[in-house]
Amino acid sequence: MPWTELDTASLPDGEVMTLRRKGADFEIRVGLYELMSSKNAGSERAMAKLAATRLGRAAGRVLIGGLGMGYTLRAMLDEAGPETRLTVAELVPQVIAWNRGPLADLAARPLGDPRVKVVLGDVADVIRSHPGGFDIILMDVDNGPEAVMFDRNRPLYSVVGLSHLMAGLTPGGVLALWAADPSPDFERAATGLRLDRAEVDVAGIAHTIYLATR
Repeated sequence: MPWTELDTASLPDGEVMTLRRKGADFEIRVGLYELMSSKNAGSERAMAKLAATRLGRAAGRVLIGGLGMGYTLRAMLDEAGPETRLTVAELVPQVIAWNRGPLADLAARPLGDPRVKVVLGDVADVIRSHPGGFDIILMDVDNGPEAVMFDRNRPLYSVVGLSHLMAGLTPGGVLALWAADPSPDFERAATGLRLDRAEVDVAGIAHTIYLATR
């Protein structure tokens, strides 16, 4: 069965993001690269659970960088309590529309949860406007520090960028960052932080979750 192109989105850097479907499977690509797939959401669930466990208390406010296919948001909703408020920052308006349209049922319509607020914009700007405002920040905006899909995100994985991300947390708050592979450069940039690396196996493929506590 061939892939069917459902929609495209033009990105600020000139690249084209494409939503495709083949049977029950969906895929979002940027140029020739697969950015995300609906085939397995195990690492997203693991990231949310690891962050909630490490926090060790009820989360009042959670920030998610990147909506994707909604799996990270769904995973965090399942870990959060009824009083938790979740903000999702997404740069691409079409991704939000896709999650309200053809992708809505993949993660059981997380955007319909009253605890959720979607912000069209950069996660760094949300953090800048809410210093010390979040108990958990989940970063799922790239394929990790070693596979940055958008150049504007590259500074996030530097010493300065990490300091900015950590400044968005409450005392004891947790930053969780998804990566396709471990990143020695990122780990060096995190010197001085309480940074841990968890390896998550999903269908025989290892993914990396980085966790840091303010």
